[in-house]
Amino acid sequence: MSGRTHAGACPERTCVGCRERAAKTELLRIVAIKDACVPDPRGTLPGRGAYVHPAPVCLDQAVRRRAFTRALRAPGALDTKVLRQYVEQTTVAEQATP
Repeated sequence: MSGRTHAGACPERTCVGCRERAAKTELLRIVAIKDACVPDPRGTLPGRGAYVHPAPVCLDQAVRRRAFTRALRAPGALDTKVLRQYVEQTTVAEQATP
């Protein structure tokens, strides 16, 4: 053993909104349940997942580009109301904490 310490590899994912690569822990996993996009903050829900920054800007870009439908391989349009509420709540909570 050389005594060197190796930095642990951090898995990266691509945000479907802005198309930037980021650490998996910085992104929010989205899954399709029935005809809706549902946030999966713990990353444990079954099924195919897509990742997005938990910011309204990236969410808007993903919705405008229909990225969730493509990434989740959904047959039709997906409802994003629940996802939008979750992102807005987390954004407000982050701004409130110093």
